[in-house]
Amino acid sequence: MKSYGLLFCLVASFSFASDLQLTLPPVIYATPEVEMSIYHDNIVLTEMPQDYRFEFACDVGSNEAQRWTVKPTERDVGDHPIAITIKDASGKVLEQGKITLHVSPRTAGEGKTLRLLIVGDSLTHATVYPNEIANLLSRPGNPKWTMLGTHKPASAKPGVAHEGYGGWAWATFLTKFTPQTPGVTAGPLARKATSPFIFPAADGKTGVFDLNRYFKDHCDNQPPDVVTFLLGINDCFGADPEKPDAKINEVLDNADKLLAEFHKAAPKAILAVGLTTPPNSRESGFEANYKGKYHRWGWKRIQHRLVQLMLERLSNREKDGIHLVPTELNVDPVGGYPDNNGVHPNPTGYAQIGASFYSWMKSKL
Repeated sequence: MKSYGLLFCLVASFSFASDLQLTLPPVIYATPEVEMSIYHDNIVLTEMPQDYRFEFACDVGSNEAQRWTVKPTERDVGDHPIAITIKDASGKVLEQGKITLHVSPRTAGEGKTLRLLIVGDSLTHATVYPNEIANLLSRPGNPKWTMLGTHKPASAKPGVAHEGYGGWAWATFLTKFTPQTPGVTAGPLARKATSPFIFPAADGKTGVFDLNRYFKDHCDNQPPDVVTFLLGINDCFGADPEKPDAKINEVLDNADKLLAEFHKAAPKAILAVGLTTPPNSRESGFEANYKGKYHRWGWKRIQHRLVQLMLERLSNREKDGIHLVPTELNVDPVGGYPDNNGVHPNPTGYAQIGASFYSWMKSKL
């Protein structure tokens, strides 16, 4: 199996007078008959992506008005370099960068077993992208899959489970504990009040983080093969857009702690960290949610910097079980969001997240 964590591109491969901050992970993953895209707005820092010309050179796929996109076939299995050039309206080159498209075989992992645990915030709680992962894994040519987790919302399709909760952050899974009061913190309320990975100590008043017990109680005493994480929005949403680094690094310290706990308890598991997804391109979505308190451009600047620092701190960490998934590339910032929500996709956007995780998993199978 090839390793794609050796290099990453935070900014353009060449230096030009530009503030666009072209930001690319090293690889985007794809699978035959599953559409995969790189949306122009998701790789640069600008309020006006339409003012620039995005050129993609690759032997597969095509560049459209707002994205480069591909729906590979079996003939495309393998690696395809993509060269990206961004120009201004006059044709002046502003940024250049490279990324590799890796297309996995349709039958990658066939005959194997896959125990999958999905961890996240409200985007996971919505259960749309876990449902899409299940749908794609159920196609012919895939491993026999089992989703682990204690959370099975009404919207979950058969066999779908996860640990995704609205408003949660990396630190929440490490620290959130509320002593149970009979008749008050039972059932769904208890689920929101305490991390699924924390259990009451002997005194009943304090909690103990214990993944081995979680695996024993809820995973048939077997660790997962793959754990996916999609977090970062709640962690960083209130950061200062002008100076976000201190807050982002604090958040990534918590990410390191949670990932280290998983690597310790499940040393053979692959820990797949999704790069935090971009916002709705419409300010109206933020106005509908936040009534002027938070704005699209503020969160876009934070999210873009968060992705840069995730690449900086979490790349080349395979020895720690950590792998990055380019979930931020394949979400349509226009068609993948409703008009009235800033950060929560519509079914199209959620399905794109699911496709990104699925295609990445196929590369590891």
